[in-house]
Formats: sequence, structure tokens, C-alpha cells
Amino acid sequence: MKKTMWLMVLLVLGGIAAGFYYWQMQPEPGPAPAPPPAEAPPEAKPEPQIRHPIKEMEPSEKPLPTLESSDDAMLDVLTGFFGQQAVQEFFDVREIVRRFVVTVDNLPRKHVALRYRLFKPVAGQFLATGEGDNYLTNTDNFRRYKSYVLLSDAVDARKLVAVYTRFYPLFQQEYVNLGYPKGYFNDRLVEAIDDLLAAPEIPSAIKLVRPKVMYLFADPALEELSAGQKIMIRMGVENAVRIKARLREVRQELTGQALQP
Repeated sequence: MKKTMWLMVLLVLGGIAAGFYYWQMQPEPGPAPAPPPAEAPPEAKPEPQIRHPIKEMEPSEKPLPTLESSDDAMLDVLTGFFGQQAVQEFFDVREIVRRFVVTVDNLPRKHVALRYRLFKPVAGQFLATGEGDNYLTNTDNFRRYKSYVLLSDAVDARKLVAVYTRFYPLFQQEYVNLGYPKGYFNDRLVEAIDDLLAAPEIPSAIKLVRPKVMYLFADPALEELSAGQKIMIRMGVENAVRIKARLREVRQELTGQALQP
């Protein structure tokens, strides 16, 4: 310990002595040079502006679960809205928060990640008429989506948004976990709703092609639409109109803005 202290003293004294010697050997200093201009700090990128802020909820006596342990609470919510049988039939009830957030984020994109989709696949096979180069959408195919339309009709939009608002911190946390540290999930949800509402309504049969196993729209403009808009087209105009009506109600509850059909 003493050796270390003496070493520190010698280093300090040596530094002082060297400084003194350097000062003695230098010519008389002239005016101090002007300091170099300070570099401007890099321009910070502005924080993304929140367009649709979530309404503040009154504190609840029951705390939110952690994201990792939220499945039971979310399952209770789904069961309360739709009933146990419908939940088991239509929803995948594992990692519910993640599935909801991933599905919403994917709908305005070209593809939906099947691994994390919230809804189970629509029952039955996609139906088409014709053969060769003359495939057309089959109106009987629209019946496959009736159950989903009835499911949406059964939900009170105001209660749905109230529950969504209560659990919003979990959705936001998962959205950040997906790689959007500055993103705001509610803005993304409104974007997804607006994208679905913008889906074209095509009353006549639509020409299809089948290059491999899956049917595709023959019109490249239709095939380039988002995954969500193509779902709306595939379910048929009558079903899509009813889904859009419910989406407008949800959007109005979320944003306070009414949209005309």
C-alpha cells in the first residue's frame, strides 16, 4: 500500500516538474490563439408526431398483467365479447397481444405473417369457377366469411375500444418489441383501418389466374393491393360493406372523427 502511495506521489510530482520545465524553456507567450469554432451538434431527427393519441383512462384498481403473462387476461376479454365457443373456433389464443399487434401491422402490407396471425384460417377452400385461363371468383365463396361478419356485428364498438384502451400499454410495448422504438401503435391501427376502408368494392366476378397452387388476381393492380384489401375483396361486396361499417364505428371511437361511407 505504501509503495503504491509513493508511486502516485512520484507521478504527480513528476508531472508538475515536467510542466514547470516546459514552461521555463518556452519563449514568452504571445496572445492566446482564438479557439477553433465549435462544431455544430448533429441535427437531431424530430420525434414522430403522434396523430391519434389514446384517451387517458381513469386508474384501475386491478393492475395490468405483464406482457409475458397477459394471455389469460386477454382470453377473458375475448370470451367476454364473443363467447368461449366462438373464441376457440376463430382465434388462436397463444401470445394474443403479439398476434394482434403483428396482424394489425401486417394488414396494410403485401403479406400477413401466418405464424402470428390472430384469426384461424377461414374454413373450406377458396372457390372459383372456370378452368384454364378463364377462372373467375365464385360467389359461393363469400359464404365462408359470413361467420366473421356475424362476429363483428356482435361487438359493441364503444366497449371494444374501452377495453383496447385499458390494455393499450401492452400493445404499445409489443409494438416497440417488434422493432418500432419510436412508433405509436394506435397510429398504426388507424392506418390499418383506413387501408381496409379504402379497399375497392367490385360487384362483378373477378378474373383470376392460377400459376401454381394459389389463385391470384389476373389484374396486376388488384394483386398489388395490400393483404388486408385483398381479404376484403375476397369476402365479397356485401360482407365487406358490413365489415367497413363496423370499422368506421371503431375508428370514430378511437379518433373522435366520423367518416362518411
